[in-house]
Amino acid sequence: MKFPTLDEVDVKEKTVLLRVDINSPINTQTGEILDDTRIRLCAPTIKELSSKGAKVVVLAHQGRPGSDDFTTLEKHARKLSDAVGSKVDYMDDVLGPAAREAIKKMRPGEILLLENVRFYAEETLKGKPEEMSKTHLVQRLAKLADIYVNDAFAAAHRKQPSLVGFGPVLPTYAGRLMEKELKGLSRALEPEKPCVYVLGGAKFDDSLTIIEHVLEKNIADTVLTGGLVGHALLIAGGKDLGPKNMEILNKKGLGEVIERAKNVIVRYGEKIKTPLDIVVDSEGKPVELDVAELPTDFAIGDIGSKTIDEYSKIISGAKTVVANGPLGIFEKKGFERGTFKILEAMANSNAYTIIGGGHVVAAAQAAGIAEKIKHVSTGGGACISFLSGESMPVVEMLTKVRS
Repeated sequence: MKFPTLDEVDVKEKTVLLRVDINSPINTQTGEILDDTRIRLCAPTIKELSSKGAKVVVLAHQGRPGSDDFTTLEKHARKLSDAVGSKVDYMDDVLGPAAREAIKKMRPGEILLLENVRFYAEETLKGKPEEMSKTHLVQRLAKLADIYVNDAFAAAHRKQPSLVGFGPVLPTYAGRLMEKELKGLSRALEPEKPCVYVLGGAKFDDSLTIIEHVLEKNIADTVLTGGLVGHALLIAGGKDLGPKNMEILNKKGLGEVIERAKNVIVRYGEKIKTPLDIVVDSEGKPVELDVAELPTDFAIGDIGSKTIDEYSKIISGAKTVVANGPLGIFEKKGFERGTFKILEAMANSNAYTIIGGGHVVAAAQAAGIAEKIKHVSTGGGACISFLSGESMPVVEMLTKVRS
């Protein structure tokens, strides 16, 4: 995958439009930002551009119209100032006279965060870059800029004007976070073999899409499953998990994907590993059960010791390991062992290791091994889309732009 990076451009005294994703969890009562991870992740690109003498105009969104977290970016500017280590000015306007005048008056090295782009109605549009480049948002801001940089990997599966519209009208480059994500995740789709995928979490429809893609394209040699996707595949293979677990799975939409799950087992069963044993929540206490002992009256909360041993052995022999989603309810004491042990096996292996998705990243941090993972993706939905081989409008735009 080839795309233009900041190594290829001189930004000194240039006005740079920088699209980032700093969409953050918000306390809807106080408006305070609960987690500034995404803000900190885009800081290196902003610091680099500013230190090289660019006039950095930052575009970002928060929430969506009608949601409780749809709010201004004023508090984001303060957090961004802390992360960058220099003042980030805030403008409560996107492309009106005040915003345009503020951009014109900027000096090299200065940083300006414009208002939430989703406050502007055009940002709700979706389309091809050529179509989005004709919006007022793009046309007005492009006239004030020399360069466009996209560092919003977490929104790379979207196709709104601020994300793809500048590509056809301005020299365009990937920011450092975007560059890191694309290079790191590319190794998940063009892996050194043997390649193992570890899939868990509650979104079993997303996991099934990934399984179908990586096995059909012969990307993965083995897929290890846990969490609700593991439960869904056990059911697809003929296991009865008991009424409590069926209730949980049905609420998550199992009925809509069960035929897909059965088809996956029929087509790729020898390459897919499902839990050998599980840990159930028996009145708050973790109790291990062999899969042969199912069904159970208790909710399943983790994979068991036999499964941990088998999965760890498979991981130890791999050269690429990709994990998306935890293998159990790791946030609950007594049900974190499976997820933590598999992440530890990844950290201790000689493989190129990749983890993606908010919950598994949080688990890796809780287990204290996140720094030992070769690539930690923060993309969420974008990471899932990438691993599924789905269309990534921002990525497609970056690979086709003029630089």
